[in-house]
Amino acid sequence: MLRPALVSPGAVLREMMARDIVVMPGVFNAISAVSAHKAGAQAIYLSGAGITNAALGVPDIALATLSEFAQQAAYVTQVVPIPVLSDADTGFGEALNVARTVIEMERAGLAGIHLEDQVSPKRCGHLDGKACIAPDEMAKKIRAAVDSKRDSSFLVVARTDARGVEGLGSAIERAKMYADNGADAIFPEGLISDEEFEAFRSAVRIPLLANMTEFGKTPIIPVNRFRDLGYQMVIFPMTAFRVMLKALDETYAELLTSGTQAALLSAMRTRAELYDRIDYAGYDANDQKWSGEQDL
Repeated sequence: MLRPALVSPGAVLREMMARDIVVMPGVFNAISAVSAHKAGAQAIYLSGAGITNAALGVPDIALATLSEFAQQAAYVTQVVPIPVLSDADTGFGEALNVARTVIEMERAGLAGIHLEDQVSPKRCGHLDGKACIAPDEMAKKIRAAVDSKRDSSFLVVARTDARGVEGLGSAIERAKMYADNGADAIFPEGLISDEEFEAFRSAVRIPLLANMTEFGKTPIIPVNRFRDLGYQMVIFPMTAFRVMLKALDETYAELLTSGTQAALLSAMRTRAELYDRIDYAGYDANDQKWSGEQDL
């Protein structure tokens, strides 16, 4: 039975960032987090779109609540001993709401969160039709978030969606303002070229997070290139979710068409592999120990 050590996950993540770029596969619930960890991930990203799509089956348009985000975050941090950075949308309201968001998400055991400067209800950062709040409104949210930390190592990452609304120059100016108001890192969303990522790095002095999502405005750029550009974090928010969803669709179609799962067996994790993944034996061993069925 895995329980992470009582250390500051934010401090661990900061130390990792100081050594090298941190690659964060996207997860959307506890079992996906376990899978990422068992595959070798040293840190993971809890996707807001993943939470909303997986838990509610609805679009990522601010329909999930703070309580639902914090609960999923707590589920994830309970089963993996690595830092978890989470989406926190627009902070679920104004500055006072942002303060509570930091309290709840920090209490859930996260290493940090990112907050975006979109008008709520927000949209996916790679869709058109977005709008951004005024820069000073976002600065107020950042100050509220920073002041609400209990652990100074907890990361407050400021995401700006202004590239697709106001242009690259405005997005960079917003990022610099957010850094001046206490953001620990900047997440420039919706950049459209390698050169734009480079321009952000040249202009912004604090750590940067790159979003390497698929089917959006950003071309596929490998981690090594982000390393060369001087980025500290790169996330792959929905990669595993999209692969999983295709597999689900194909599985249900095959089952309903053929009336048997026989052709699917080779694509499955076996019962033994599933039990190994969730440490079934460890739970049994603890139950026996606590029942006095083993010599202490």
